Amino acid sequence: MKFHPALILGLFFASCSTYSDSDMESFENKIENYIDSTGSEMTRIENGLYYNIIDQGANENIKITDRVTFYYTGEFLDGEVFQTIQKEDALTFHVRELIVGWQDALTLVGNGGEIEVIIPPHLGYGTKNTELVPPNSILKYRLKVVDVN
Repeated sequence: MKFHPALILGLFFASCSTYSDSDMESFENKIENYIDSTGSEMTRIENGLYYNIIDQGANENIKITDRVTFYYTGEFLDGEVFQTIQKEDALTFHVRELIVGWQDALTLVGNGGEIEVIIPPHLGYGTKNTELVPPNSILKYRLKVVDVN
């Protein structure tokens, strides 16, 4: 699939959408049901991001100010893949330019790290409708870091 800059750069403002407690609980329940049904081992951080570190990578974790080159596969919880960026097409961005869910995920690993994350809408694209991701989507990514500088 083709790279879509708006999908990556994150529509920072979309991730600032306000959700009701009921919405947040619904997203949380969907994620927990998915994890239970797949037997995945994931850890939840306070803001609602779920992650599983596949490879920690270098000892020093990535910082929000770092510039990172990475590739990934993104899918919905039903298993439908909506985008794949191959290693030879790896993307390079400053971590702070990415959606909040990716910022949090990348700062959990170091150079060469690999992480699987489940991102609730408020840490992703929120209510924004992008070319590939509908509003209020829960997203699952497998990110692999190629370089950090």
